Amino acid sequence: MSKLTTNPTVLQWIDEKLDLVKPDKVVWIDGTTEQLKALRQEACASGELLKLNEELLPDCYLHRTAENDVARVEHRTFICAENAELAGPTNNWMDPAEAYELLYGIAKNAYKGRTAYVIPYSMGPVGSPFSKAGVELTDSIYVVLNMAIMTRVGKAVFDALGDSDDWVRGLHCRCDIDEKKRYICQFPQDNTIISVNSGYGGNVLLGKKCFALRIASYQGWKESWLAEHMLILGVENPRGEVKYICAAFPSACGKTNLAMLIPPESYLKKGYKVWCVGDDISWIRKGPDGRLYAINPENGFFGVAPGTNEKSNPNALASTKKGTIFTNVVLNNQNNTVWWEGLDKNPPTDAVDWKGRPWNGMESAEKGAHPNSRFTAPAVNCPCISSEFENPAGVPISAFVFGGRRAKLAPLVYQAFDWNHGVFVGSIMASETTAAASGAVGVVRRDPMAMLPFCGYNMADYWQHWIDIGATLNDGKAPKIFNVNWFRKNDDDAFMWPGFGDNLRVLQWILDRCDGKADAVETPIGFLPHAEDIDLEGIEDEVSLDDLRAMLDVDPALWLSEADGIAAFYAKFDGKVPGEMQAALDALRAKLA
Repeated sequence: MSKLTTNPTVLQWIDEKLDLVKPDKVVWIDGTTEQLKALRQEACASGELLKLNEELLPDCYLHRTAENDVARVEHRTFICAENAELAGPTNNWMDPAEAYELLYGIAKNAYKGRTAYVIPYSMGPVGSPFSKAGVELTDSIYVVLNMAIMTRVGKAVFDALGDSDDWVRGLHCRCDIDEKKRYICQFPQDNTIISVNSGYGGNVLLGKKCFALRIASYQGWKESWLAEHMLILGVENPRGEVKYICAAFPSACGKTNLAMLIPPESYLKKGYKVWCVGDDISWIRKGPDGRLYAINPENGFFGVAPGTNEKSNPNALASTKKGTIFTNVVLNNQNNTVWWEGLDKNPPTDAVDWKGRPWNGMESAEKGAHPNSRFTAPAVNCPCISSEFENPAGVPISAFVFGGRRAKLAPLVYQAFDWNHGVFVGSIMASETTAAASGAVGVVRRDPMAMLPFCGYNMADYWQHWIDIGATLNDGKAPKIFNVNWFRKNDDDAFMWPGFGDNLRVLQWILDRCDGKADAVETPIGFLPHAEDIDLEGIEDEVSLDDLRAMLDVDPALWLSEADGIAAFYAKFDGKVPGEMQAALDALRAKLA
């Protein structure tokens, strides 16, 4: 088969790596329907994939990973920058020379008896000024077929790249799936990613977190743009005007649900619509008009299956109905479909669990699907996918929204005083642990901008980069910055805000603030809405104005304690925290006192 490109840097790198891993055969992925169909058939013949019911789930497949290989492994993930300070205190660091020696030692001859697949892929629409190319060398058909959903794959990527050296090198070797020798290493200064001894998507689909966040955040730092762990959604008002929001949330805070939000009944009747541009990652650049524009660099959804259902996220569920690969869910033998906890209240009785064992959902005490089981679904399947999804120029951003899970501290919504204060607000993002997350309840986990596991360089430099980007934005062109908390609780430990579709009521106030249409109250932490300015039509029986006032309450004692926690977190950065953020913390304390 032809090599698809004459790019000398690509050909040299591929030849070097093939000489290292010694495959029996090499296949270049051209992205054609015929090739991908043949690979799916081959994967089914080998047992790597299981074909599901063609009538109920057309072109859908089930895959099971090894039992020791079911999630991202942050303690085995390294930033291999030239020194530890460049990686920063929140990343694991390894010396690049030491890392290459270790990884190449593990990868040597790893493809013997196997096929090597060369995957050219584009993060973002092929040819967009936002987009970047990558090449992943893998010995896994599962990786090929997932990358074909999650990214734009094929010869067109090489055509757009030409002879440029601006592409990300990715080597993946399944090896023996040995967790003691599992490493996911990013070399930001070399545009290189190496992943060994894993077959799980988050560790081996190298275009996802490895490239789209860890490598891209470093590229953005050097090239004056942002790679963010943010959804992108558009809110269309009854006049047909669409405004776009980027939002960042730590895990278990409803990020995917917000990205695919269905408006509440009263909003639907008025003609409001919500459009999904992206559910996970945003690449953001300054446009010719001085505003910030964002694209979703991905082409699919890599979603958590458990808890996804017709009520929690009907759009996500609809996305999985065709052309989807399910990983580590239950196989329902009765109709050759899939099931997971939280899908419905009718677990199958004749089934196979994620470990491949017979499973009866009515009798088994064990869960049938792994808690981190996944679906890889094409974005075009989503009923609310935006018409701007493929726009190479991106969409203009009106607001950035940060959020977390706080029972008493953060109000339902507040607005930062200005851009630099907004960077401070993003940097202090945190969530409290729930019983499901760990043994300890209510422990505050700091996750600035939801980027803690994904920032490819020192986070203090990353905050400075945000401040520097803001300084380039003309007055009035910078998006406004907000914080939301859907998880405020009352004294009975019950959630006060209904969430889900009703979150649009809060987004409406946010967009009204961006347009100068809504008033606000100045508090020590930022601008808060008047309770009367949040639309409660249709939920008056659930949420009274007094309830809303309680959700918007700012407790100075709690915030002073929070300021101590922020100071302790900042202290980890050895004096590198930008002065603007330290000043924001000092001002917060002064205003509270």
